[in-house]
Amino acid sequence: MKKKNTESQPVTRKKKSRFIRKWNYFFNRFFFFVTKDMWHIREHEVKGIHRIYLNALKSIYMAIKGFVAENLTQKASALTYSTVLSIVPLLAVLLGIAKGFGIQDIFFKTLLDYFPSHREELNHSFDFVDNYLDQVRSGIFLGFGLILLCYTVFNLLSTIEGAFNEIWEKPQSRPLKAKIMSYFAMLFLLPIIITVSSGLTLAMSTIKNSFVKDYVIIGPIAELILHLIPFILIVFTFVGMFMAMPNVKVRFFPALLSGILAGVAFQTFQMMYINGMMWISKYNSIYGSFAAFPLLLLWIQLTWVIILFCAKLCYAIQNVDKFYYEKEATLVSRRYNDFLTILVAGHIVHRFIDISNLTPHTAESIADTCKIPIRLTMIIIRELIELGIIIEVNYPEDLKTGYYYPAIDPDKITVGFIIRLLDAKGSENFKVDRQRFATEWELILATRSGLKDTTAETLLKDLPLGN
Repeated sequence: MKKKNTESQPVTRKKKSRFIRKWNYFFNRFFFFVTKDMWHIREHEVKGIHRIYLNALKSIYMAIKGFVAENLTQKASALTYSTVLSIVPLLAVLLGIAKGFGIQDIFFKTLLDYFPSHREELNHSFDFVDNYLDQVRSGIFLGFGLILLCYTVFNLLSTIEGAFNEIWEKPQSRPLKAKIMSYFAMLFLLPIIITVSSGLTLAMSTIKNSFVKDYVIIGPIAELILHLIPFILIVFTFVGMFMAMPNVKVRFFPALLSGILAGVAFQTFQMMYINGMMWISKYNSIYGSFAAFPLLLLWIQLTWVIILFCAKLCYAIQNVDKFYYEKEATLVSRRYNDFLTILVAGHIVHRFIDISNLTPHTAESIADTCKIPIRLTMIIIRELIELGIIIEVNYPEDLKTGYYYPAIDPDKITVGFIIRLLDAKGSENFKVDRQRFATEWELILATRSGLKDTTAETLLKDLPLGN
């Protein structure tokens, strides 16, 4: 028996080592595919289920990578701080709107139903809100209080928009007039939507308890719908946030997928939060009556982490077909970057002087035409705007879409002109003695002498651009 055991041990070790080798081989192949190979696959090279799988893999990878690279957890912390400072004024505005419609009690009850783990915080917050509104309505404080109230809420929403714009790589925020109209619409609709949801829940509950419960099939369906209504409202709240907050046009499908994921993550976190309240109650011995505050901070922080990650996922899903060669997009050489800059500026100039096509270029249309990753396209466009070569225009009927025009007469925009501007971009005001290093400086200038040649003075409007 002992002999058999000793003989079986090497066999077992061989099987384990074989399994480990296979697993390492599979993992290395998968890692190499995710980090390198899949970014070189073009859209037309895959179809059907393989294309869906590839796009899903790209979207998830880019969302995780962007979340870490852009340090969105730090942005979530900043938004947590802004939210804590603005929570009472925000609730005051929402409650004021709800009072205008006579639905303040329903609004408050619905918030308690949707956030059962924060009943104590909500009760305290609404007590603060009542006192705050009494102070705002009283005497000399009326005008200043209203201004301070509106400014605090406006500043919170503007901070949230800034975080979303950074995720979507859109440096320009809405004009002030558009901000006021958009933010007011959001604040105006939110209490109404919450109240309508409460009414819908009540109506479904009444129908279920009256006669639907007697039916074997319809009863469970009505019960399921009743339980799903709060979740559906939360999902569409996230969808609305993903579509309305950034200053770009976000398609519904990417926002819906991200909203569903955000809703599931948020509800899961809510359940964990409620179930863990008893375990976390030991903080009472440390914080006393302030025990609820650190828990509230944790809840707000993780909520913003979920929102920002899903917003990044929404960006990745919408632009997944423009992510080929994405890994090389941030490693592009200086020479090739100059080449792509000429291409982008050339297409903008050509579209401007083309009388047969009156629609100016957008970032998406340039990325599609030139086959450049959308991220690199946005970087080049921002650089051209900073150099004063092009301008961005937003039309009233479509404020979220940026259209690009030449900022200079097309008869003056040459290849050499753009390269010289790129070459001289930035500061040269340092305490380096140019007289002492005159030879080196002259050699550098000599390498740029070709920018003054006749060929470098070719106008962008005269470039063939692949035609």
